[in-house]
Amino acid sequence: MKKIAYLFSICLGLVFLFPNIGRARQAGKGKVTIVRLNSHVRVKFGAEKLAGALRAKGYEVSLLTQGRAPLTGRTILVGVYGEKWLWHSADINHIWLNKPKKEGFSISSGKTTSVVAGADASGTLYGCMEIIERLNQAGTLPASLTLTDQPEMVLRGTCIGLQKPVYLPGRGVYEYPYTPATFPWFYDKALWIKYLDMMVENRYNSLYLWNGHPFASLVRLKDYPYAVEVDEATFKKNEEIFRFLTREADKRGIWVIQMFYNIIVSKPFAEKNNLKTQDRNRPIVPLIADYTRKSIAAFVEKYPNVGLMVALGEAMEGVGNDDIEWFTKTIIPGVKDGLKALGKTDEPPIVLRAHDTDAPAVMKAALPLYKNLYTEAKFNGEALTTYEPRGPWADLHRTLSRIGTVQIENVHILANLEPFRYGSADFIQRSVKAMHSVYEANGLHLYPQSSYWDWPYTADNVPGRILQVDRDWMWYKTWGRYAWNAQRDRVGEIAYWSDQLGARYGCEPAKGRLILDAYEEAGEISPKLLRRYGITDGNRQTLTLGMLMTQLISPNKFGLFPLLYNSEAPEGEMIIEYAEKQWKKQPHVGETPVRVAAEVEAHGKKAIKAINDALPFVTRDKTEFERLRNDMYCQAALADFYAEKVRAALQVLRFKYSDDIADLEKAFPLLQKSVAHFRELTGLTEKTYLYANSMQTSQRKIPMRGVDGTYKEWREMLPVYEKELGNLRRNIDSLKNAKGAVTQSAVVAFKNATVTLTGAAGEKITLSTGERVFGDTAAVITGMVPELRGLAAVRTNAAKQEADGTIVNFTCTAPVKLLVGYFNTRDQRYLKAPRLENDANANEFGQDEIRIANALVISGLTPVNVHVFSVSAGTHSISLGRGRCLVLGFIPGTQAVKTYDAALTNERDVDWLFN
Repeated sequence: MKKIAYLFSICLGLVFLFPNIGRARQAGKGKVTIVRLNSHVRVKFGAEKLAGALRAKGYEVSLLTQGRAPLTGRTILVGVYGEKWLWHSADINHIWLNKPKKEGFSISSGKTTSVVAGADASGTLYGCMEIIERLNQAGTLPASLTLTDQPEMVLRGTCIGLQKPVYLPGRGVYEYPYTPATFPWFYDKALWIKYLDMMVENRYNSLYLWNGHPFASLVRLKDYPYAVEVDEATFKKNEEIFRFLTREADKRGIWVIQMFYNIIVSKPFAEKNNLKTQDRNRPIVPLIADYTRKSIAAFVEKYPNVGLMVALGEAMEGVGNDDIEWFTKTIIPGVKDGLKALGKTDEPPIVLRAHDTDAPAVMKAALPLYKNLYTEAKFNGEALTTYEPRGPWADLHRTLSRIGTVQIENVHILANLEPFRYGSADFIQRSVKAMHSVYEANGLHLYPQSSYWDWPYTADNVPGRILQVDRDWMWYKTWGRYAWNAQRDRVGEIAYWSDQLGARYGCEPAKGRLILDAYEEAGEISPKLLRRYGITDGNRQTLTLGMLMTQLISPNKFGLFPLLYNSEAPEGEMIIEYAEKQWKKQPHVGETPVRVAAEVEAHGKKAIKAINDALPFVTRDKTEFERLRNDMYCQAALADFYAEKVRAALQVLRFKYSDDIADLEKAFPLLQKSVAHFRELTGLTEKTYLYANSMQTSQRKIPMRGVDGTYKEWREMLPVYEKELGNLRRNIDSLKNAKGAVTQSAVVAFKNATVTLTGAAGEKITLSTGERVFGDTAAVITGMVPELRGLAAVRTNAAKQEADGTIVNFTCTAPVKLLVGYFNTRDQRYLKAPRLENDANANEFGQDEIRIANALVISGLTPVNVHVFSVSAGTHSISLGRGRCLVLGFIPGTQAVKTYDAALTNERDVDWLFN
C-alpha cells in the first residue's frame, strides 16, 4: 500500500509540475523550455549546453529544475531512462522511450514535447549533444526527432603529453616536472575548457595525461617529503589545476587517466639516495619499490576519481618476472593502500600498457588480485600504416582482447604523418573497423595528429602559433565519430564529410566533396610509403624528411623493425626482396615497391587536382585553406621523391647482382629526379613549417641522427641528398675508369684504449681466431674483421649473463668507445640489440646503431654485429641487460668506427657507391 501511495504522489506532483503536459497546444515560435529534475553534473551540463546552443540560434529558452512549465512553445525533457517522472511525462504525451545501452540515449518526440532519456548520466549528456549537432547543422530545432544511439567502443580517449621536444637540463627522457615554466599551458583553464568541450562534442570519454613520473609534482609523502620536485607555490598550483581539470572533465563524462613509466623516481629522491632516476637494467630495489608504492597510494587517496595507466616496459627491463612482480607487489598494492586510506572498496581502473612487457602473463598474475583492469597496445606502432593489420602483432592484440577485459587500441605518435594535416575519413573508418574485426578490441586511445612533443601547438610557421585542437579538428572528429560507431554507410559518410568541409570553408557540399577527395587521396601516401619502404614504425624515423639510399638498399644495418612488414602492412615485398626476386625471375607477392611508387604518385596528383578544383569556391577561412592546399603539394612532392628514389634503389640493387655498370647508369637520372622533388618539397616547407618532427633529440635516427635539434628541417636534408647524387656520379665514373674499380677505403686497425676494469667483469682475452668467447661454452671465433684483431676483450660466462645480466664497470682518463657484440638472433637467451622502439634510453651512448654488421663469426652461433658505446672520461657502470653478448674491448674516443657490412656472410655490400 505504501508503494502505491508513493507512486500516486509522484503522479500528482508531475501534474502540478507540468500542467500543460498532454494538452494539444500550438508551438510558439522561438520559445523552448528545457526541464531537468536530475541533479547529476553531466545531466546539468548537457541541459545547460543545449540551452546555450538554442539561445545562440535565436531561441528564447527557459531552463527549469522545478516549478511550472509555460503553456506555449516546445518542451524538452532531459533525464535518465529509469527516472519515474520522465516515464510518466512520456506516457502522458504518448511518447515511447526505447531503452539504450551504456552511455547511449533515446530521443523521442510528441506534438510539442521531446524526451531525451540517457541510459545513464553520460547518455543523457550525449543525447543533448546530439540535438545540438543537429541544431547547428540545420540552423533550427528539428520539429520531430526519434533516435536511439549508443557507442560501440567502451573507452574513447585522447591523450596529451606533458613532455617536451628536448630534454630538460640535467634530466633524462620523460623527466618533466609539472611547472609553469615548463608547461605554461597546463595552467590555462580557458585552454582546458576549449579542449574538453571538443572532447565532449566528439563523445570522447577518457583523457590520458602522459608523463614519466607525475607523482612528485602532485603528492607529498610523509616518509619521503624531500622527493617533491616542485616548490611550494607550484605544488599548490598543481593541486588546484588538477582538481579543476578532473572536475570539468567529469561534467563532460570524461575520465582522466594519469600515465606513468616504471621505474622512474624523482630527481631529489634519486640524489638523496645516490641512485639514478631511471636505469632500465637495475633489479627491483626495496627502497624504490616502497617509494613508488607510497606515491601511488597517496595519489589514489588524493585524487580518487583519476585512473592510472602503467607502462611497465621501456624504463625497466621488458619481458620477465620483474614486470609481474612490480605490477602485483608494488603498483596494485599501492592502489589498494590508497583505497584503504579513503575507506573505499571501489577499484579505480588501471590500464596496463602492453608495450615492452609480456602483458598476457602480467594480466594472468594480476587479475586474481585486482579486477578493474584494462590493456592497451599500439595499433600500427608509432605510425599510421594500414587498416589491414595481421601477423604476430595481430595475434598479441587478439590475445589481449580475449583475456576478458577491454583491450584499448592506441593510435600512437604518428611519426610518419607529422607535420602535415591528415583527414582521410575513409582510412580512419577502416582502421577503427579493423580494431573491432581483426584485433577484437573495444577501446580507442588517440594521440595528437602531429607535434605530440610540442603540445598544444602545431609545427606551422605562423606568428603566435596554431593550436592543435583548432588545426586538427578533423582528426579528432573522425576518430571520435567512428569510435562511437564505425559501421556507418560509406555513401552517407561521403555526404556527411562533404557537408562538414563545405560548411568549414564556406562552399556547397559538392565542393566540400572535392576537399574530402584531396584529404583521402593524400591520406594514402604516408601510410603506403612507410609500410613498404621504412625502417621502423617508431619515432626514430621521420618519414617526411626522406631516407638515405643506404637505408633503402641495406635496411638491416639500420635496425630494421620486422613488425612493420609482417604485421603493420598488407602482404608484400620489401625493396631488397623485390630486387632479389626480380633478378632470379621469381614471381612477386602482394604489395610491391614498384606498385606503391606508382600509386603514391597518382594519389599526389589527384590530391592536388581536387584541392585546386575546390579553390575558386572557398569563401571562408581562406588562410587555413591555403595551408591545407600547400600540404597537398608537400605530400605529392614527398611521394614523387620516394617513388623516383625507390626506382633508383632497385637499379642499384640490380647492379649488386649483375655487376653491370649500365644498371648504375640507369639509376643516376632516377636519383636526380628524386633530388629535384626533394628540392621542391624544401621550397614548399621552408617558410611554412618550423620543423618536420616534434621530437628533437638523439633518439631520432632515420634519416639522420637528430643531435642538439639538428636535422629537423628539409633544408638540412637537401644537401645530404645532393651529396648522395654526386657520390653516385663520381663512383660510376671511377668504375668506368680504365685504372680499375673503386675499392673501399683501407681498414684502420683499432687501438686498445687505457681503461681500468673494476668488479668481476670476466676474464681478459685478446681477440683472435680460435679464441673462446664464453668461459662456459666451447664456441670459438672462426672469422672476424681485421679491425678487431688484437683488441683486449672480456670473456664472460654465458649462463651468468642470462641469469644476472652484464655490467661493465670501468674508469678511464680520456673518452673511450666500448665495443659490444650482439648476436643476430631472436633466441631469448641472447641480449637484444639496443632499440629505441622499446627502450627510450637505447641511444644514451650512441649505441642504437649497427656500426659493423656481420663482424664476427662464432662456431655454431649466428653472426655478431658490433655496436659502439661512446663515453666520457671518468668512472662508469654500464648495464647491458640480461642475455648473452660479447664485450669486445675499448678503443680511444677519437678513433673513428666506419659503418659498414663486413660481408662475412658472403653478402655483397654496395653502400660504398654513396660514400
